[in-house]
Amino acid sequence: MRCLALDIGGTKIAAAIIEQGIVHQRQQIATPQQNVATEMHLVLDAILHSYKGQFDAVAVASTGIIDKGILTALNPKNLGGLANFPLKESIARYTDKPIGLLNDVQAAVCAEYKEQDQSVIQNFLFITVSTGVGGGIILDGKLTTGPNGISGHIGHSLADPRGPVCGCGRIGCVEAIAAGRAIELVSSQWNPPLTPKQVFDLFHKNHEKATALVQRSASAIANLIADMVIGLNIQKTVIGGSVGLAEGYLSLVKQYLDSMPPIYHCSLETAKYGADAGLIGAAYWLEQSLNQFNKE
Repeated sequence: MRCLALDIGGTKIAAAIIEQGIVHQRQQIATPQQNVATEMHLVLDAILHSYKGQFDAVAVASTGIIDKGILTALNPKNLGGLANFPLKESIARYTDKPIGLLNDVQAAVCAEYKEQDQSVIQNFLFITVSTGVGGGIILDGKLTTGPNGISGHIGHSLADPRGPVCGCGRIGCVEAIAAGRAIELVSSQWNPPLTPKQVFDLFHKNHEKATALVQRSASAIANLIADMVIGLNIQKTVIGGSVGLAEGYLSLVKQYLDSMPPIYHCSLETAKYGADAGLIGAAYWLEQSLNQFNKE
């Protein structure tokens, strides 16, 4: 099956034809920042028109939450003018092909899971530690999205009831402690102020304050993984994202996880897919879903 895959982010939209897991004709444009809803309809029209006659279905990986075809978020301000955007309806204006929509991290876990030995690994977790913290969950070999598309937003699990206020409004979420934005919130107040990249540079040099800040992040992620293992019997966790893929971060998470009782342990790996994870994963998920539907 030839699938037109879209990956919609806050700053960019990637598109490509995915066939047998291979990316073809990839293009990338800026996400509209003004008159956002109106411009997004036009952008989607232009993208689908540029691939006209070349695809059998449309798979979308998007930031935020996909709830019955509507794009929303735990913190709608993060979406700007795209809050409550009718994403599926908009795409359906320009094609009569099947349409599938996922959150971008839900799509990424599908990309990572397709590389696993699925006869052995049935419960699988992908965590992205980047500007925010998100997750994708495979249970019994199938992606779980939930009735409102919210499954996998594990960055909003509790890490510290006395911690900082998260963008979702809750106090002490994992995201408010572990994410790149959370690291920068602290390091930007140092003298001199530092970016997360500079924090990691100093972490590699055993700088005391930088090391403590990175350890705080890694410890929160390790505890999150432990919660998922004991709650969902997760067998393997893959970590990606700009923070998650930073040198030394995964080994630090593993160190904290290994210090816990064995019942909380699971296999840890670095994510294999990068910028194309959403495209490949959304296409893979949609193809599997359509195949299952056709069998039934």
